[in-house]
Amino acid sequence: MAGGEVENAQTATPGGDTIFGKILRKEIPAKFVYEDDQCVAFHDVSPQAPTHILQGLDKSGFRLVINDGKDGAQSVYHLHIHILGGRQLKWPPG
Repeated sequence: MAGGEVENAQTATPGGDTIFGKILRKEIPAKFVYEDDQCVAFHDVSPQAPTHILQGLDKSGFRLVINDGKDGAQSVYHLHIHILGGRQLKWPPG
């Protein structure tokens, strides 16, 4: 998607196919780090921290982010969790 998450969230709508469906069907390449019959984890195409997945974060800490709705910058209407870490995260986050 072009633009940033906040800009994309202004016009995003629920329903229909999403980028995540295309990744799961292997129509769009992604660097998977974990996959089973219920869950996948892959590197973000536009990482917001040095590590944008769970692996490798056991000592440095991490933050889970779920964007919900337009004001929450949800640009893809498919439940997904961003796992950010690998650097000192700031507070407040947004």
